[in-house]
This record gives sequence, C-alpha cells and structure tokens, in this order.
Amino acid sequence: MPEKGWLLEAKGITKRFGSVEALKKVDLHVGYNECVALLGDNGAGKSTLIKCLVGVHPVDEGTIYFEGKPVRFKSPAEARAAGIDIVYQDSNLVDSMSVWRNFFLAKEKMRGFWPFRFLNVNEMRKETLSAIESVGIKMRSADEEIGVMSGGERQSIAISRAYHFGIKLLLLDEPMTALSVVERDRVTQLLHKFKQTNISFIYITHNVYEVFNVADRFEILDRGIKVASISKKDNPNLTPEDIINVLREAKMRSGSYSEG
Repeated sequence: MPEKGWLLEAKGITKRFGSVEALKKVDLHVGYNECVALLGDNGAGKSTLIKCLVGVHPVDEGTIYFEGKPVRFKSPAEARAAGIDIVYQDSNLVDSMSVWRNFFLAKEKMRGFWPFRFLNVNEMRKETLSAIESVGIKMRSADEEIGVMSGGERQSIAISRAYHFGIKLLLLDEPMTALSVVERDRVTQLLHKFKQTNISFIYITHNVYEVFNVADRFEILDRGIKVASISKKDNPNLTPEDIINVLREAKMRSGSYSEG
C-alpha cells in the first residue's frame, strides 16, 4: 500500500533490457509542491526511471502509485491524461509549427457542429498568449514558429503549457543542457513560481549546481541502484559539495570512480 502524503510513490522498480538490469529495485517518492532532483552520471538509470513512470518502458517489477492509486501507464498520453507530463531537453515542441499550434497540439479547440467543425484558431491564439504571459513570459506573437526561438523560450513554453493544462507532476529530463546562463535563470524562476501553485517536479540532471537552488530533495542513482536520498529540510546546512561527495563515494564503492 502507498504511504499517505505522497503525490507519487514508486516501489521496487526494476527494469531489464535483455541481460542488462538498468534499474534494480529503485524506490522513489514525490510530495506535493516538491521538487525532487534525480542525480547521477550518464548510465545511472535516471532517464530510464522516468520513462518507466510515464509508460515509455513497461516495468519488469515494482509498483507505482499516483495520488494514492496504483497506476501502470501504457503510454505518455495516458500519463498526461492522469496529470503527469514529461519535458525532454529538446522540449517536445515541433519546430515547423507556430507557438499556438504547439501549445494546443492534441488538445485543439473546435467550433461548429459535426460534420462542419473547424479549428477555433482565434481563440487558441488568444489563450496561448494569455497563458504564457500570465507566468511572466513575453511573447512577440502566437504565430511565431518554434524553430526560430531560443532554447530558454522553448523550455519556458513547454513548461507553461503543462501548467496551463493542469499537470500535477512534471518530469524534466536535462532541461538546461543547451541553455545560456540567463535562460537557465529564467527557467529556474519559472519552476520556483509553479512550485507555489500545486505543481511538483522531478528534475533529472547530472549537474548538482544547476538544480540545487530549486530542489527540496536529492535522489542519487548509480548504475541503476538508488544509493542516497538527501533532504534539505533534514540537512539545513547542505551544500552542493556535500552531494558531490556522496556521488563520489557511491562511485568509489561500485568501482566506477576515476579521477580522470
């Protein structure tokens, strides 16, 4: 049974790809209005774990609870309908489409009656601009193509889209990889703002410094095993260097650490 007080709880998640065990009985929980940083080097199992949560990969063992109920999503679309969305480092947006088309992709608003139904373009344009500007992002036009926008603008639009459509848990897979320092700061401010409005996050990264200010708790994976869970609440003097030391010690125990 799930424990009370968690938005999401995953217990004993195991995932195999042939003879390779990518995840080994991993436990993970996320509270309400909480940002959990999922840390580890490449190959630690971070992306595999979140893909198991949203149905990209079926789990081989383990149980997932969302809002206290057992779930086993068959696709990201099912997870999104339940209130879980994922934003990858390329932001899931279609370069050749406009901002409003991306914003309402698979959620288009229609007008008229069958068989004479048409896209309600004007309403979607207005709602897109209103939704994005309501979170402090200035847009030039809802008709602008995503392909000409900066990485920070793209990530901000993807995150604000999830917020607008009532997502309760947002999974961010290396969201800052291609962003400038200014754009990273803008996205971080957006996460801080949304965390105050009943949205929780799992933030996947290998860079402790990038996530330290926004995260409430740090879950550390190494070679598919969860090796530590560190809470800021329980460790008020916690520093990024403390977490780096935990990562280093875990790799030394597993024999995968190298000074080079």
